[in-house]
Amino acid sequence: MSTTGSAQPAPTSAALDPLSALRDDGGPEQDVFLTGTVFLDIIFTGLDHAPVRGTESWARGMGSSPGGVANMATALRRLGLRTSLAAAFGDDVYGDYCWESLADSEGIDLAPSHRAQGWHSPVTVSMAYEGERTMVSHGHEAPAPCVRAAGRPRSRACFTDLAPGRLESWVREACDEGSKVFADVGWDDTGAWDPDTLADLSYCHAFLPNAAEAQHYTRTGSPEEAVRALAELVPIAVVTKGSGGAVAVDSLTGESADLPALPVQALDPTGAGDVFVAGFITGTLAGWPLADRLAFANLTAALSVQHFGGSLSAPGWPEVAAWWQYATRCGGQSDEVMRRYAFLSELLPGAARGSALRRATPTIGFRAS
Repeated sequence: MSTTGSAQPAPTSAALDPLSALRDDGGPEQDVFLTGTVFLDIIFTGLDHAPVRGTESWARGMGSSPGGVANMATALRRLGLRTSLAAAFGDDVYGDYCWESLADSEGIDLAPSHRAQGWHSPVTVSMAYEGERTMVSHGHEAPAPCVRAAGRPRSRACFTDLAPGRLESWVREACDEGSKVFADVGWDDTGAWDPDTLADLSYCHAFLPNAAEAQHYTRTGSPEEAVRALAELVPIAVVTKGSGGAVAVDSLTGESADLPALPVQALDPTGAGDVFVAGFITGTLAGWPLADRLAFANLTAALSVQHFGGSLSAPGWPEVAAWWQYATRCGGQSDEVMRRYAFLSELLPGAARGSALRRATPTIGFRAS
């Protein structure tokens, strides 16, 4: 197993390059750079109820996959974007599995990442029931910083999490280089929801919090009010509403959009938010209208929740094409949905072909005999 990262992206099942028109512009080799913590995710589904103290619950389904920042990195790569990830990987079996999955199977550039000797991989156990999930995680801080100025590749875009006083120097450097910075923000366990957390939005191209986070930080009473307030602080504001879809304002183009989610039978919602962001980044870099970007992000998230796990549930272009082909040939979607996704007809010719995606399995990976 190689531990030096991928110098060039490995082949992917994407089957379509949404940024092909940009490839000869002399721009960066990488499309998106991101950093964060990679977890080994162990997901239980098919639970009838939340775990009850003092009892044993049996799950009807189980899957294992790389998680954490790997969710978004995999989703971006499966949509054809050249993706570079800086993260620490333990030198245990879990670390081996996550590294192999991301570098070898998905073709994610791990050159900025490193193996941390004697550091065990963080683990999250996710239990899905009643359309939601409860997570328990364990891990320790990585022993060395993941992002070094010399190791970060130039990229068309990058992704970061906002936190009070914690904007890292590489984000400012990337912004100065012309990289579009996409960001979200974590849940504030303190309940303070300090607006200063959003001070670094001046470096961002787009901000994509969920409705609860957005309303808390902006002191507003609805996602629609929150997105308008955020649009005063950042060029593109997107507020996700879970099963209610998403609302967005693009101050650069003057566009706004409020689109419902696609109704699907959800198996596991783990990582759906990360897949949504990956879909929106893809459409933004490709220069699509705001409503198409939002619709596509909703679609990729909807397709992801029908499979186990966060990263390995992410769809590629063949899955997007299969959904659209089924909708156009067999029906099952409303007239409004068909109108909303009509842009896929021109985008997708020839995209239905591609190798099968790797999916989460109950074990961390079978070895060839």
